[in-house]
Amino acid sequence: MNIGKLIGAQQLEGVLFDGEWISAVEITNVVEPATGTTLGRLGSADPSVVRKKAAAARDNQLDWARRSADDRAGILRRAAEAAELHSETIIEWLVREAGSTRTKAGFELAVTIKALRLAGAMPHEAQGLVLPSEAGTLSLARRKPLGVVGVIAPFNFPLYLAMRAVAPALAVGNAVILKPDPRTGICGGFVIARLFELAGLPAGVLHVLPGGGDAGEALCSDPNVAMIQFTGSTNAGRSVGRTASEHLKKVSLELGGKNALIICEDADLDLAVRNAAWGTFLHQGQICMAAGRVLVHATLIDAFAQKLAEHAEALLVGNPVSAEVAVGPIINQRQLDHALSIIKQSVDSGAVLLSGGTADGLFLKPAVLSRVDRTMAAYDTEIFAPVAVLIPFNNDDEAVKLANDTEYGLSLGIITNDVARGLSLGERVNTGIVHVNDQTVNDDVVNPFGGFGASGNGSSIGGPANWEEFTQWQWTTVKASPPPYSF
Repeated sequence: MNIGKLIGAQQLEGVLFDGEWISAVEITNVVEPATGTTLGRLGSADPSVVRKKAAAARDNQLDWARRSADDRAGILRRAAEAAELHSETIIEWLVREAGSTRTKAGFELAVTIKALRLAGAMPHEAQGLVLPSEAGTLSLARRKPLGVVGVIAPFNFPLYLAMRAVAPALAVGNAVILKPDPRTGICGGFVIARLFELAGLPAGVLHVLPGGGDAGEALCSDPNVAMIQFTGSTNAGRSVGRTASEHLKKVSLELGGKNALIICEDADLDLAVRNAAWGTFLHQGQICMAAGRVLVHATLIDAFAQKLAEHAEALLVGNPVSAEVAVGPIINQRQLDHALSIIKQSVDSGAVLLSGGTADGLFLKPAVLSRVDRTMAAYDTEIFAPVAVLIPFNNDDEAVKLANDTEYGLSLGIITNDVARGLSLGERVNTGIVHVNDQTVNDDVVNPFGGFGASGNGSSIGGPANWEEFTQWQWTTVKASPPPYSF
């Protein structure tokens, strides 16, 4: 399949995508966080553009839904093949635009391709049920596409967190408007547009419209949009949920987390440290599933803290373009200032900074904060930076109480030699995801993914949840002739 270059000069010169590349009135720069270099210019959609494209998407959706299962499945498969063919280009954009290390970028691409392939199987899956009914009546319940799905995606895993919604929404017959975060509009938006363009997706079915908060608000309020799938911060999610719900849209919110990683006293110390480092420092801690609080048994915490601090000091921090580093740049100065403020407030309140916590440009050295308690900012605030927050516990009841002492409920990790104990702990914590003998950052694509409380609105995305998320039930009955009702 000769499909040419993935991202060229055209996509970097102030355009938007509606099946074709169209010039935008508003322009923003694409900036490399590691160096501050401008990588290109990104078109930015205002509310009037969103409204116009939402109407066009609705007009095109019915024809797309009528396409055969073979047609829709084939396009998704070809998009996956295009992603594989252009893997190096996609990884480069994830590294340069999102500040990803190559390890993280490679993993993100792999799960993105997996999401495309799984979505490509959906058109051929059973799409309804035959229900019990009286003699002479056929009663059916079938899945119908919603219409137009608005996807608002974040900067941290920009390619995957957009594609995990875009691909299944398209697979079941919806049109999609994708609003990527403008900080990662190429790897989280235009890469997806190009993959589907090259795969032969009909024009007008997928629109990629980077933009600011006003564009997102327009998407949430437009009458042509049936559903909003949002991934991002809890504060922004509350605003999205409020606006979309006021307009009676289906809403899926995957929000923040202050996830606990419980280290029991029987854990292997070295393995526990390696799991904590990965769950805390991966992608600079800019992951909703990051281990925001590491709960360590009191008998182990001193040795654990020392080893984790040594491990953090040994991690190579730098530009992921020029070296094989473990920790790259924070996405922007605002996010860095937030992390530094939380570290300072916590140290001023009595926490002990064992390593890191200083910045050079947007590069923050991995920090280990020990002796943290619930009076400190680091205890309950999502930091979204490479900061390990260590909290001691004395027994399982206390560990459960600490793990539940948060408004969030996304992911939980438990490290123990006693699997039954790990399962018991997991059952007692209010969280959407539990990993016994693993850290908190995991997604196999085939799994329903979602959280409790401030981590989401109870919906899940991924695997078997995708049919629930991106379709609605239609009940149909068929009788041989109309009944002779009594009046």
